[in-house]
Amino acid sequence: MNDETVVVLTALNLEYEAVRKLLLSPEPYRHSRGTMFEIGTLPGGRGRIAVGLTGKGNQSSAVLAERAIHEFSPTALLFVGVAGALWDTPLGDVVVATHVYAYHGGTSEDDGFKARPRVWESPHGIGQTAAHLARTGEWVRRTGPHEPRPRAHTGPIAAGEIVQNSSVSLEAEWIRRTYNDALAIEMEGAGVAQAGHLSGSPVAVVRGISDRADGTKATESDRAWQPIAAANAAAFALALAEELIEQEESHTMRKDDHGRDSGSVTNTAHGHVGVQAGHVTGSTFHVSFSSSDQGSAGLADQLSTVREELDQERSAGNIDEDTHEAASTELDIADKGINEGTSESRKTSVLALKRLRGLIGELASLAAKVGELITAVRGLS
Repeated sequence: MNDETVVVLTALNLEYEAVRKLLLSPEPYRHSRGTMFEIGTLPGGRGRIAVGLTGKGNQSSAVLAERAIHEFSPTALLFVGVAGALWDTPLGDVVVATHVYAYHGGTSEDDGFKARPRVWESPHGIGQTAAHLARTGEWVRRTGPHEPRPRAHTGPIAAGEIVQNSSVSLEAEWIRRTYNDALAIEMEGAGVAQAGHLSGSPVAVVRGISDRADGTKATESDRAWQPIAAANAAAFALALAEELIEQEESHTMRKDDHGRDSGSVTNTAHGHVGVQAGHVTGSTFHVSFSSSDQGSAGLADQLSTVREELDQERSAGNIDEDTHEAASTELDIADKGINEGTSESRKTSVLALKRLRGLIGELASLAAKVGELITAVRGLS
């Protein structure tokens, strides 16, 4: 079974249940500070999902998002639930954030309120994968038999601190005027995006449209659409999680520039060859090294090799000074975590290496080596 983990957080129990019912064999997992998660597998056993409940609001969502990132070192963190439509997005459809606006930032002056929003952009890889899923519509097979069939949209989402339930209030007019490209409005995405930014974990916000934020919230229509919207958001989110987990596994196992499998040694020989471990095919033998054989010392040597190659890429002009400095910082963090040797420090190392791989993603060979390191650090006992 693929043991890559994606964290899925929700604000409401209705949203939590929509995710949980799509998982196989969810088991409770208690954080040392008391936060309860459940960990289950995706259909087919293609990766793990850790699902947790944050409650309403950006603040609590940010705290628990960072806690989950630190605990699980996930491939990605997805915040999943319902939202209000700001324009004409149909009820039951799904919106995946390309940007999250924290729209309550601003200053109040004599001539009116001046917006000072914070904006977080979705990671490029997640955005591209979500757009692909939205185009193909394959995720819809996980939804119920409701008509019309839901569609997925990508676009900005506005995240504030209050429930928006009017089309004529001063705030509603201000949101439409200032954030007129936002497709949906909610109350948790900004906190989660900030936590992902600070912790170096990719974040996606996935919302099912359950109302129009126009005064119809808490009506019979809203109560009817909430479970449908939550189920549709959960279906898209788990399809996205599956894609991201497969990409992570593929990235780790990708062949290097010479066509050899990373993590193995290939030798072609004529005559008698002694092999202590591995498998032989014809005159070519492959020897694989497990992370447990390398230990912390071996990983430190690999980090030194990556650092040397990073310096070479800078000297060759393949990366700029700012990228080199940021990448070197992540290497320092990873090195320190490996040397400390605790479970918590290894999680810190994994996160640093993931950030490093994101920084040097265009350098395929070096990124593949970092992927091997991530796998090796995870394998340390």
